[in-house]
Amino acid sequence: MPEKTTDPADLRGDCAQCFGLCCVALPFARSADFAVNKPAGTPCSNLRDDHRCGIHARLRQQGFTGCTVYDCFGAGQKVSQVTFGGRDWRGGPKEQARRMFDVFPVVRQLHELLWYLTEALGLPAAAPVHPELRKALEHTERLTRQGPEELAALDVAAHRQEVNVLLLRTSELVRAGATGQGKGKGKGKGKGKAKGKDRRGADLIGARLRGADLRGASLRGAYLIAADLTGADLRDADLIGADLRDADLTDADLTGAFFLTQPQVNAARGGSGTRLPASVTRPAHWTAAR
Repeated sequence: MPEKTTDPADLRGDCAQCFGLCCVALPFARSADFAVNKPAGTPCSNLRDDHRCGIHARLRQQGFTGCTVYDCFGAGQKVSQVTFGGRDWRGGPKEQARRMFDVFPVVRQLHELLWYLTEALGLPAAAPVHPELRKALEHTERLTRQGPEELAALDVAAHRQEVNVLLLRTSELVRAGATGQGKGKGKGKGKGKAKGKDRRGADLIGARLRGADLRGASLRGAYLIAADLTGADLRDADLIGADLRDADLTDADLTGAFFLTQPQVNAARGGSGTRLPASVTRPAHWTAAR
C-alpha cells in the first residue's frame, strides 16, 4: 500500500488482498438485493475458505444483486493488510475478528472520502480550495492508518462533516461554470425538466426526466430510484450521495459529472450509449440493458 492514497485505482476493492470482510462484517436483509438474511459478523454461506465468493459469476442470477453493486473503495485490503498486518480473522482470537469487523465500516467511510477528495483535487475549477483539499486528503489518509483501537473510537461522522464543507465549496466552484438553465430539451409528454439547479435531497423516485437538461445541477443526496433519465444531460452535475438504484441512464450524458462513484453506477441501468466520466467504468451487466 502506498504512503498516500491519491490514485482512484487504489480506492477500489481488491478482493485478492482482502479477507472477504464485506462478506462477513456487513449484514444482509432479505430483499430484492439479497436472497437471504445475514447478521453482521457472520460469514455469508457463499464465502469459501480462501475468502472468495463461491457464486461470484452468478450473483445476480442467485439473488445477490447487492453484492454486484457494492464496492469498499479499497477499505477491505487496507484493513486486511495494513490495519491488521495480514492477520486473517479465521483462526485468530474472537476479539481480533470482532475488532476487524468493527473497523472495516469506519475505514470504508474514510476511503469514500479519499475518493471524493482525490477527485476534487483533479478538478481545475476547484483550484481555489485545492490547498485545503490536499490537507484534508493527507489528514484522512493518516486517519486510515491508525491502529484498530483508534479507528474504532473515531468520530467518523464529525470528520465527514468537516470534509463535506470543502466538497460543497468544490461543487459550487465547478457548477458555477456549467451551462444550461435546467430546462428540458425534449419534446412531448414525459419529457422532464428540473425545477431549478439545486435539487439536493429531492424526492425524484420514479420521476420522468427523459431528455431533461440537468447540466450543472446539484443532485446531492437526491432520490432518483427508478427515475427515467433516458437521454438526460447530466454534464457537470454534482451526484454525491444520489440514489441511482434502478435509474435508467440509457443514452444519458454524464460527461464531467462529479462525485459519482462506481457503486452508484453499478446500481443504475444503462447501455452502450451512456456517456460516463473517466472515473468510473461501465458495468458488465449493462450489456443486457435495452
